[in-house]
Amino acid sequence: MAINAYSLAKDGTKKLSTDFKVREFRCKDGSDPIFIDSELVEVLQKIRTHFGKAVNINSAFRTASHNAKQKNASHYSQHLYGKAADIWIAGVSVDTLAAYVETLLPNRGGIGRYYNDNFVHVDVRAAKSRWKG
Repeated sequence: MAINAYSLAKDGTKKLSTDFKVREFRCKDGSDPIFIDSELVEVLQKIRTHFGKAVNINSAFRTASHNAKQKNASHYSQHLYGKAADIWIAGVSVDTLAAYVETLLPNRGGIGRYYNDNFVHVDVRAAKSRWKG
């Protein structure tokens, strides 16, 4: 898929799919531009459609400086490339959410289960990676 650059100021309200807008993927430091992989949006939309509930994004694109401040984040983080999102769905457990994401990315992508913070990391990297944080 393609990594696209958007402007928070100009494109923030632009719809990327039925249920997701550019602004939802912004870096929490408020920087502009925002990089978003179109495949990530497709995966998140499939999750939204499957569960029939809002997919809440804690963190998606991150600048290098913001990423450096994150617990356990590395310079290999897929968030730096717009290829990752940390998500949660009200009323859906970490294990249930991660198990569904596994059906979408069975032989590739990153899936991290974060029980203490109640979210699942999802990324669309080419290699397969699974972990618990």
